[in-house]
Amino acid sequence: MTSTQTAGSTDLARQVAMYRAQVALRAFETRAYDLFLENLVKGTSHLSLGQEAIAAGVAAAMAPDDWTFATYRGHAHTLARGVPMTPVLAELLGRRNGLMRGKGGSMHLTSVSHGVMGSYAVIGSHLPIACGAAWSAQYRGTDQVAVCFFGDGTTNIGAFHEALNFAAIWRLPVVFVCENNLWMEYTRTSEVTAVAHPAADRASAYGLEPILVDGNDADAVYEVARTAIARARAGEGPSLIEAETYRHGGHSRADPGTYRPDDEVEAWLARDPLPMYRARLAASGVGEDELAALEAEVADEVEEATREARAGEQPGEDLLLADVWADGGSAWRN
Repeated sequence: MTSTQTAGSTDLARQVAMYRAQVALRAFETRAYDLFLENLVKGTSHLSLGQEAIAAGVAAAMAPDDWTFATYRGHAHTLARGVPMTPVLAELLGRRNGLMRGKGGSMHLTSVSHGVMGSYAVIGSHLPIACGAAWSAQYRGTDQVAVCFFGDGTTNIGAFHEALNFAAIWRLPVVFVCENNLWMEYTRTSEVTAVAHPAADRASAYGLEPILVDGNDADAVYEVARTAIARARAGEGPSLIEAETYRHGGHSRADPGTYRPDDEVEAWLARDPLPMYRARLAASGVGEDELAALEAEVADEVEEATREARAGEQPGEDLLLADVWADGGSAWRN
């Protein structure tokens, strides 16, 4: 086999893995929505249905010890880094076998062992924290990179500009990824933002290259992420990527999203990343049997995770004060 053939086989294997990731993210969140309607998901939840290509593409470009910082719309990013479905789903259900033993819920997913350094419910709050992690890697001389995801609305928050400026000044190994789904909760981003591309058009203000990518194309996302992460790892400083995408539903499960024009929704549904990527793999020679088997495996995984999550125990009073004090308890304080 020639080196070209080897490279081609490696690329195709990675593409199949990225397709599996997208299928898994879609199936997981579809099930999470169903469980929400059954009143089993505690609190609300914010889904990434329609945005899976970003999580899958970026995660494929990251090293195992790199760090992910996500927003409250963080299920996909958590799973894309290799966290199993069961503890994530159980966390949404508030069960003891959840990722944080049922104490964090949908908006605070964290798995340090997988490099998932938290989902943050306060808009923009995690960008400076990602800078801090990147600064620690720089100080310690490791080659770790912090990757920070956020929505288009965050670009009008002060922390966005502070973090970009700090990262640029210190040439930190951090990659900022704006998931621009056009809507800041219930408000169209363009109506309250002075530039057409809320992240990319502001990059030059911090001496960074404007990077705009089709966020519904996992291959395109992977390529720009790979380049940006390599730059960061080589000590060449931060990057700011704007990935254009669209959420299939409302802002959260409590939002029907009826404020969005029907023709806009239809146009973006026609650009659904999953069928587009599936067709690309088929055109590259991946057989229908292989694709169907992959999809069936994911479906089985979701069913197993659902059974295990639903069977989890409710957290008891013994967990109320766990993780509050560094020494593990409060008994001596009383």
